[in-house]
Amino acid sequence: MSTIELNRSVAVGGVGNVVANFFSMLSTWNDARVTRRELSRLSDRELDDIGLCRGDIERIARGF
Repeated sequence: MSTIELNRSVAVGGVGNVVANFFSMLSTWNDARVTRRELSRLSDRELDDIGLCRGDIERIARGF
C-alpha cells in the first residue's frame, strides 16, 4: 500500500510542477509584453538616447 501512496504523491507533485511551469511561462510572456509596449511608446530620439533603435525592441523584450 505504501508504494501506491508514494506513486500518488509523485504524480501530484508532477501536476504541481506543470502548473508552476505554466505560470512561470505566463509571467515571462507578460513581462516581455509590457517591456515591448513601453519601449514601443518611446520616440526614436528617446530610444537613441538609451542606445537602442526600433529593431532592438523585440530582442530586448525577450531578454537576449
